[in-house]
Amino acid sequence: MVGCGGVGSHATAALARSGVSNIRLIDFDQVTLSSLNRHAVATLADVGTSKVHCIRKRLEQITPWTHFECRNELFNESTAATQLSPMNGQAPDFIIDAIDNIDSKVSLLAYCAKNSLKVISSMGAGCKSDPTKIFIGDISTSTDDPLSKSTRRRLRWQGVKDGIPVVYSTERTAPGKAQLLPLSEEEFAKGSVGELGVLPDFRVRILPVLGTMPAIFGLAVANHIILEIAGYPHDYLPSKSRDKMYDGILGLLQGAEERIARSFGFESQGLKIPFTQDDVGYLVEEVYHGRSVVSGLTTRLCLCRWIRPKGNFIDKRTPGQNNSLLQMKELVLMTKDEAAKHEKQVLKGEKVPEDLYEAEVVDTVRRMMEEEQRFERFR
Repeated sequence: MVGCGGVGSHATAALARSGVSNIRLIDFDQVTLSSLNRHAVATLADVGTSKVHCIRKRLEQITPWTHFECRNELFNESTAATQLSPMNGQAPDFIIDAIDNIDSKVSLLAYCAKNSLKVISSMGAGCKSDPTKIFIGDISTSTDDPLSKSTRRRLRWQGVKDGIPVVYSTERTAPGKAQLLPLSEEEFAKGSVGELGVLPDFRVRILPVLGTMPAIFGLAVANHIILEIAGYPHDYLPSKSRDKMYDGILGLLQGAEERIARSFGFESQGLKIPFTQDDVGYLVEEVYHGRSVVSGLTTRLCLCRWIRPKGNFIDKRTPGQNNSLLQMKELVLMTKDEAAKHEKQVLKGEKVPEDLYEAEVVDTVRRMMEEEQRFERFR
Protein backbone atom coordinates (compact mmCIF):
# COMPACT_ATOMS: atom_id res chain seq x y z
CA MET A 1 0.00 0.00 0.00
CA VAL A 2 1.68 3.18 -1.21
CA GLY A 3 -0.16 6.11 0.32
CA CYS A 4 -2.03 5.67 3.61
CA GLY A 5 -4.45 8.58 3.59
CA GLY A 6 -8.19 8.51 2.94
CA VAL A 7 -8.11 6.05 0.02
CA GLY A 8 -5.22 3.91 1.27
CA SER A 9 -6.49 3.53 4.84
CA HIS A 10 -9.93 2.33 3.74
CA ALA A 11 -8.44 -0.08 1.20
CA THR A 12 -6.03 -1.46 3.81
CA ALA A 13 -8.76 -1.94 6.41
CA ALA A 14 -10.97 -3.77 3.90
CA LEU A 15 -8.14 -6.06 2.77
CA ALA A 16 -7.10 -6.91 6.33
CA ARG A 17 -10.70 -7.72 7.28
CA SER A 18 -10.96 -9.87 4.15
CA GLY A 19 -8.06 -12.12 5.12
CA VAL A 20 -4.94 -10.59 3.54
CA SER A 21 -2.18 -11.69 5.90
CA ASN A 22 0.84 -9.62 4.79
CA ILE A 23 0.59 -5.92 4.04
CA ARG A 24 3.43 -3.44 3.57
CA LEU A 25 2.48 0.18 4.31
CA ILE A 26 4.47 3.00 2.69
CA ASP A 27 3.84 6.66 3.52
CA PHE A 28 6.04 9.46 4.84
CA ASP A 29 3.17 11.61 6.14
CA GLN A 30 1.54 12.13 9.51
CA VAL A 31 -2.11 12.16 10.56
CA THR A 32 -3.47 15.73 10.58
CA LEU A 33 -6.67 17.30 11.84
CA SER A 34 -7.79 17.90 8.26
CA SER A 35 -7.50 14.20 7.41
CA LEU A 36 -9.80 12.93 10.17
CA ASN A 37 -12.89 13.40 7.99
CA ARG A 38 -11.71 10.74 5.55
CA HIS A 39 -9.20 8.46 7.31
CA ALA A 40 -10.51 4.97 8.03
CA VAL A 41 -9.01 4.40 11.48
CA ALA A 42 -7.30 7.57 12.75
CA THR A 43 -8.57 9.27 15.90
CA LEU A 44 -7.89 12.64 17.43
CA ALA A 45 -5.21 11.03 19.59
CA ASP A 46 -3.36 9.94 16.40
CA VAL A 47 -2.85 13.49 15.11
CA GLY A 48 0.89 14.08 14.68
CA THR A 49 1.77 10.38 14.48
CA SER A 50 2.83 8.53 11.33
CA LYS A 51 0.02 7.25 9.14
CA VAL A 52 1.61 3.84 8.65
CA HIS A 53 1.88 3.11 12.37
CA CYS A 54 -1.56 4.58 13.03
CA ILE A 55 -3.06 2.02 10.63
CA ARG A 56 -0.94 -0.83 11.97
CA LYS A 57 -1.79 -0.09 15.59
CA ARG A 58 -5.54 0.09 14.95
CA LEU A 59 -5.86 -2.87 12.59
CA GLU A 60 -3.76 -5.15 14.77
CA GLN A 61 -6.62 -4.85 17.26
CA ILE A 62 -9.07 -6.02 14.60
CA THR A 63 -7.03 -8.61 12.68
CA PRO A 64 -4.08 -9.63 14.90
CA TRP A 65 -3.19 -12.38 12.43
CA THR A 66 -2.26 -9.80 9.78
CA HIS A 67 1.44 -8.90 9.59
CA PHE A 68 2.09 -5.25 8.82
CA GLU A 69 5.45 -4.00 7.63
CA CYS A 70 5.63 -0.23 8.09
CA ARG A 71 7.87 2.06 6.06
CA ASN A 72 7.58 5.67 7.14
CA GLU A 73 9.15 6.81 3.86
CA LEU A 74 8.40 8.89 0.80
CA PHE A 75 8.06 6.77 -2.32
CA ASN A 76 10.15 7.85 -5.30
CA GLU A 77 11.90 6.40 -8.32
CA SER A 78 15.24 5.88 -6.58
CA THR A 79 13.71 3.83 -3.75
CA ALA A 80 11.19 1.85 -5.81
CA ALA A 81 13.24 -1.36 -6.06
CA THR A 82 13.68 -1.53 -2.30
CA GLN A 83 10.18 -0.45 -1.31
CA LEU A 84 8.50 -2.86 -3.72
CA SER A 85 10.86 -5.76 -3.02
CA PRO A 86 9.61 -9.24 -1.92
CA MET A 87 8.14 -9.50 1.56
CA ASN A 88 9.04 -12.64 3.52
CA GLY A 89 10.44 -14.07 0.30
CA GLN A 90 7.25 -13.44 -1.66
CA ALA A 91 6.86 -10.85 -4.40
CA PRO A 92 3.84 -8.58 -3.94
CA ASP A 93 0.59 -10.00 -5.32
CA PHE A 94 -0.67 -6.48 -5.81
CA ILE A 95 0.51 -2.91 -5.38
CA ILE A 96 -1.95 -0.15 -4.58
CA ASP A 97 -1.23 3.39 -5.73
CA ALA A 98 -3.06 5.73 -3.35
CA ILE A 99 -0.64 8.62 -3.85
CA ASP A 100 -1.83 12.18 -4.41
CA ASN A 101 1.53 13.60 -5.51
CA ILE A 102 1.94 13.47 -9.30
CA ASP A 103 5.70 12.82 -9.41
CA SER A 104 5.58 9.89 -6.98
CA LYS A 105 2.45 8.52 -8.64
CA VAL A 106 3.98 8.43 -12.10
CA SER A 107 7.22 6.91 -10.78
CA LEU A 108 5.29 4.11 -9.08
CA LEU A 109 3.06 3.27 -12.04
CA ALA A 110 5.93 3.40 -14.54
CA TYR A 111 8.05 1.12 -12.34
CA CYS A 112 5.21 -1.40 -12.00
CA ALA A 113 4.52 -1.37 -15.74
CA LYS A 114 8.16 -1.87 -16.66
CA ASN A 115 8.67 -4.63 -14.07
CA SER A 116 5.38 -6.47 -14.73
CA LEU A 117 4.04 -5.88 -11.21
CA LYS A 118 0.28 -5.93 -10.74
CA VAL A 119 -0.94 -2.52 -9.66
CA ILE A 120 -4.20 -0.64 -9.32
CA SER A 121 -4.27 3.13 -9.06
CA SER A 122 -6.71 5.50 -7.42
CA MET A 123 -7.24 8.75 -9.24
CA GLY A 124 -8.46 11.96 -7.63
CA ALA A 125 -11.28 11.83 -5.07
CA GLY A 126 -10.87 15.52 -4.20
CA CYS A 127 -13.71 17.84 -5.25
CA LYS A 128 -15.87 14.81 -6.12
CA SER A 129 -19.33 14.29 -4.65
CA ASP A 130 -21.28 11.90 -6.89
CA PRO A 131 -20.70 8.21 -6.04
CA THR A 132 -22.73 7.08 -9.08
CA LYS A 133 -19.96 8.38 -11.38
CA ILE A 134 -17.12 6.28 -9.93
CA PHE A 135 -15.81 3.61 -12.31
CA ILE A 136 -13.07 1.00 -12.55
CA GLY A 137 -11.37 0.79 -15.91
CA ASP A 138 -8.11 1.08 -17.81
CA ILE A 139 -6.10 4.25 -17.30
CA SER A 140 -6.54 5.08 -20.98
CA THR A 141 -10.28 5.53 -20.41
CA SER A 142 -10.20 7.68 -17.26
CA THR A 143 -11.47 11.19 -17.83
CA ASP A 144 -12.55 14.45 -16.22
CA ASP A 145 -9.95 14.41 -13.46
CA PRO A 146 -6.86 16.68 -13.45
CA LEU A 147 -4.75 14.12 -11.57
CA SER A 148 -5.68 11.39 -14.05
CA LYS A 149 -4.99 13.68 -16.99
CA SER A 150 -1.51 14.62 -15.78
CA THR A 151 -0.72 11.00 -14.92
CA ARG A 152 -1.72 9.73 -18.36
CA ARG A 153 0.31 12.41 -20.09
CA ARG A 154 3.52 11.67 -18.23
CA LEU A 155 3.11 7.91 -18.53
CA ARG A 156 2.65 8.19 -22.30
CA TRP A 157 6.07 9.79 -22.60
CA GLN A 158 7.51 6.77 -20.77
CA GLY A 159 5.85 4.38 -23.19
CA VAL A 160 2.96 3.40 -20.90
CA LYS A 161 -0.46 4.18 -22.36
CA ASP A 162 -2.68 1.41 -20.99
CA GLY A 163 -2.74 -1.83 -19.00
CA ILE A 164 -3.15 -0.18 -15.59
CA PRO A 165 -6.56 -0.52 -13.87
CA VAL A 166 -7.69 2.65 -12.14
CA VAL A 167 -10.56 3.84 -10.00
CA TYR A 168 -11.74 7.19 -11.30
CA SER A 169 -14.71 9.54 -11.38
CA THR A 170 -16.33 10.99 -14.48
CA GLU A 171 -17.87 13.80 -12.44
CA ARG A 172 -17.18 17.24 -13.85
CA THR A 173 -16.91 20.50 -12.01
CA ALA A 174 -19.84 22.89 -12.14
CA PRO A 175 -20.88 26.21 -10.61
CA GLY A 176 -21.24 25.86 -6.87
CA LYS A 177 -19.04 22.75 -6.65
CA ALA A 178 -15.76 22.65 -4.75
CA GLN A 179 -12.54 23.44 -6.57
CA LEU A 180 -8.95 24.35 -5.79
CA LEU A 181 -8.64 28.13 -5.91
CA PRO A 182 -5.37 30.06 -6.36
CA LEU A 183 -3.67 31.23 -3.20
CA SER A 184 -4.45 34.87 -2.48
CA GLU A 185 -1.83 37.59 -2.70
CA GLU A 186 -2.18 38.01 1.07
CA GLU A 187 -0.93 34.44 1.60
CA PHE A 188 2.11 35.02 -0.61
CA ALA A 189 2.82 38.25 1.25
CA LYS A 190 3.12 36.34 4.53
CA GLY A 191 6.29 34.61 3.34
CA SER A 192 7.51 31.63 1.34
CA VAL A 193 4.58 29.39 0.53
CA GLY A 194 6.98 26.47 0.02
CA GLU A 195 7.80 26.49 3.73
CA LEU A 196 4.26 25.28 4.44
CA GLY A 197 4.95 21.91 2.85
CA VAL A 198 5.91 18.79 4.74
CA LEU A 199 8.77 18.20 2.31
CA PRO A 200 10.54 20.53 -0.16
CA ASP A 201 8.76 20.75 -3.54
CA PHE A 202 5.87 18.65 -2.23
CA ARG A 203 2.21 19.62 -2.31
CA VAL A 204 1.25 22.51 -0.06
CA ARG A 205 -2.50 22.68 -0.55
CA ILE A 206 -5.10 19.92 -0.45
CA LEU A 207 -8.20 19.76 -2.63
CA PRO A 208 -11.48 20.11 -0.73
CA VAL A 209 -12.53 16.53 0.06
CA LEU A 210 -15.93 15.13 0.96
CA GLY A 211 -14.93 12.44 3.45
CA THR A 212 -17.12 9.70 1.97
CA MET A 213 -15.57 9.81 -1.51
CA PRO A 214 -12.02 8.60 -0.68
CA ALA A 215 -13.63 5.76 1.29
CA ILE A 216 -15.60 4.67 -1.78
CA PHE A 217 -12.46 4.86 -3.94
CA GLY A 218 -10.51 2.82 -1.39
CA LEU A 219 -13.21 0.16 -1.06
CA ALA A 220 -13.44 -0.11 -4.85
CA VAL A 221 -9.66 -0.68 -4.97
CA ALA A 222 -9.85 -3.39 -2.30
CA ASN A 223 -12.84 -5.01 -4.03
CA HIS A 224 -10.91 -5.22 -7.31
CA ILE A 225 -7.93 -6.87 -5.64
CA ILE A 226 -10.09 -9.41 -3.79
CA LEU A 227 -11.82 -10.40 -7.04
CA GLU A 228 -8.52 -10.59 -8.93
CA ILE A 229 -6.77 -12.76 -6.35
CA ALA A 230 -9.82 -14.98 -5.91
CA GLY A 231 -10.29 -15.39 -9.66
CA TYR A 232 -13.89 -14.22 -9.32
CA PRO A 233 -15.56 -12.98 -12.56
CA HIS A 234 -15.65 -9.19 -12.74
CA ASP A 235 -16.53 -7.82 -16.14
CA TYR A 236 -16.64 -4.07 -15.71
CA LEU A 237 -18.52 -1.75 -18.03
CA PRO A 238 -16.42 -1.65 -21.23
CA SER A 239 -15.02 1.62 -22.48
CA LYS A 240 -15.46 2.67 -26.07
CA SER A 241 -12.29 2.18 -28.14
CA ARG A 242 -11.38 5.14 -30.33
CA ASP A 243 -8.33 3.59 -32.03
CA LYS A 244 -10.12 3.49 -35.38
CA MET A 245 -10.90 7.20 -35.08
CA TYR A 246 -7.25 8.01 -34.27
CA ASP A 247 -6.11 6.04 -37.33
CA GLY A 248 -8.52 8.02 -39.48
CA ILE A 249 -7.28 11.34 -38.10
CA LEU A 250 -3.68 10.24 -38.68
CA GLY A 251 -4.51 9.44 -42.30
CA LEU A 252 -6.17 12.82 -42.79
CA LEU A 253 -3.14 14.58 -41.32
CA GLN A 254 -0.85 12.65 -43.67
CA GLY A 255 -2.92 13.71 -46.66
CA ALA A 256 -3.08 17.34 -45.55
CA GLU A 257 0.70 17.50 -45.07
CA GLU A 258 1.25 16.06 -48.57
CA ARG A 259 -1.08 18.67 -50.09
CA ILE A 260 0.69 21.52 -48.29
CA ALA A 261 4.09 20.20 -49.37
CA ARG A 262 2.95 20.15 -53.02
CA SER A 263 1.61 23.70 -52.74
CA PHE A 264 5.09 24.80 -51.63
CA GLY A 265 6.73 23.00 -54.56
CA PHE A 266 8.10 20.01 -52.60
CA GLU A 267 7.96 16.39 -53.70
CA SER A 268 5.18 14.86 -51.61
CA GLN A 269 5.34 11.25 -52.74
CA GLY A 270 6.43 9.06 -49.84
CA LEU A 271 6.38 11.98 -47.40
CA LYS A 272 6.48 10.79 -43.81
CA ILE A 273 5.04 12.57 -40.78
CA PRO A 274 6.59 12.05 -37.30
CA PHE A 275 3.41 10.92 -35.53
CA THR A 276 1.80 7.69 -34.38
CA GLN A 277 -1.71 6.68 -33.41
CA ASP A 278 -0.72 7.25 -29.77
CA ASP A 279 0.40 10.80 -30.56
CA VAL A 280 -2.94 11.51 -32.21
CA GLY A 281 -4.83 10.09 -29.23
CA TYR A 282 -2.78 12.25 -26.88
CA LEU A 283 -3.49 15.46 -28.82
CA VAL A 284 -7.18 14.70 -29.32
CA GLU A 285 -7.98 13.60 -25.78
CA GLU A 286 -5.44 15.26 -23.50
CA VAL A 287 -4.72 18.58 -25.22
CA TYR A 288 -7.97 19.39 -27.03
CA HIS A 289 -10.38 17.25 -24.98
CA GLY A 290 -11.99 15.77 -28.08
CA ARG A 291 -13.47 19.09 -29.26
CA SER A 292 -12.83 21.45 -32.14
CA VAL A 293 -11.05 24.60 -31.00
CA VAL A 294 -13.22 26.61 -33.38
CA SER A 295 -16.75 25.34 -32.73
CA GLY A 296 -16.46 22.91 -29.82
CA LEU A 297 -17.98 20.13 -31.94
CA THR A 298 -16.98 16.53 -31.22
CA THR A 299 -17.67 14.82 -34.57
CA ARG A 300 -15.78 14.55 -37.89
CA LEU A 301 -12.58 15.76 -36.28
CA CYS A 302 -9.10 16.14 -37.77
CA LEU A 303 -5.75 17.68 -36.88
CA CYS A 304 -4.21 20.41 -38.99
CA ARG A 305 -1.49 23.03 -38.85
CA TRP A 306 -2.45 26.28 -37.14
CA ILE A 307 -0.17 28.65 -39.05
CA ARG A 308 1.35 28.58 -42.53
CA PRO A 309 4.74 26.81 -42.50
CA LYS A 310 7.81 28.92 -43.11
CA GLY A 311 11.01 28.03 -44.95
CA ASN A 312 12.02 24.44 -45.55
CA PHE A 313 9.72 22.21 -43.46
CA ILE A 314 10.78 19.03 -45.26
CA ASP A 315 13.85 17.07 -44.12
CA LYS A 316 15.74 15.62 -47.13
CA ARG A 317 18.97 14.67 -45.40
CA THR A 318 18.37 10.95 -45.99
CA PRO A 319 18.43 10.08 -49.71
CA GLY A 320 15.11 8.70 -50.93
CA GLN A 321 13.33 9.73 -47.71
CA ASN A 322 11.36 12.91 -47.19
CA ASN A 323 10.27 13.69 -43.63
CA SER A 324 7.96 16.45 -42.50
CA LEU A 325 9.38 18.54 -39.64
CA LEU A 326 5.87 19.08 -38.27
CA GLN A 327 5.68 19.26 -34.45
CA MET A 328 2.83 18.58 -32.02
CA LYS A 329 2.79 22.19 -30.85
CA GLU A 330 1.89 23.28 -34.41
CA LEU A 331 -1.34 21.25 -34.58
CA VAL A 332 -4.91 22.09 -33.63
CA LEU A 333 -8.10 20.03 -33.63
CA MET A 334 -10.95 21.07 -35.94
CA THR A 335 -13.83 19.51 -37.81
CA LYS A 336 -13.08 18.41 -41.38
CA ASP A 337 -15.08 21.32 -42.82
CA GLU A 338 -13.30 23.85 -40.62
CA ALA A 339 -9.91 22.35 -41.52
CA ALA A 340 -10.66 22.53 -45.25
CA LYS A 341 -11.46 26.23 -44.95
CA HIS A 342 -8.41 26.80 -42.74
CA GLU A 343 -6.12 24.98 -45.18
CA LYS A 344 -7.38 27.00 -48.15
CA GLN A 345 -7.25 30.45 -46.56
CA VAL A 346 -4.37 30.17 -44.06
CA LEU A 347 -2.05 27.30 -44.95
CA LYS A 348 -2.25 27.85 -48.72
CA GLY A 349 -3.55 31.42 -48.75
CA GLU A 350 -2.40 34.74 -47.42
CA LYS A 351 -4.50 35.02 -44.26
CA VAL A 352 -3.45 34.43 -40.67
CA PRO A 353 -5.62 32.84 -37.95
CA GLU A 354 -6.39 36.26 -36.45
CA ASP A 355 -8.14 37.16 -39.74
CA LEU A 356 -10.53 34.19 -39.54
CA TYR A 357 -11.26 33.59 -35.87
CA GLU A 358 -12.41 35.52 -32.85
CA ALA A 359 -9.85 36.55 -30.26
CA GLU A 360 -11.22 33.96 -27.83
CA VAL A 361 -10.42 31.10 -30.25
CA VAL A 362 -6.92 32.43 -30.95
CA ASP A 363 -6.26 32.82 -27.23
CA THR A 364 -7.52 29.27 -26.53
CA VAL A 365 -5.14 27.84 -29.14
CA ARG A 366 -2.25 29.82 -27.70
CA ARG A 367 -2.92 28.52 -24.17
CA MET A 368 -3.27 24.92 -25.33
CA MET A 369 -0.05 25.10 -27.32
CA GLU A 370 1.79 26.55 -24.33
CA GLU A 371 0.42 23.76 -22.15
CA GLU A 372 1.59 21.12 -24.63
CA GLN A 373 5.08 22.65 -24.65
CA ARG A 374 5.24 22.38 -20.84
CA PHE A 375 4.49 18.68 -21.06
CA GLU A 376 7.12 18.04 -23.75
CA ARG A 377 9.75 17.61 -21.02
CA PHE A 378 8.05 14.34 -20.01
CA ARG A 379 8.74 12.68 -23.37
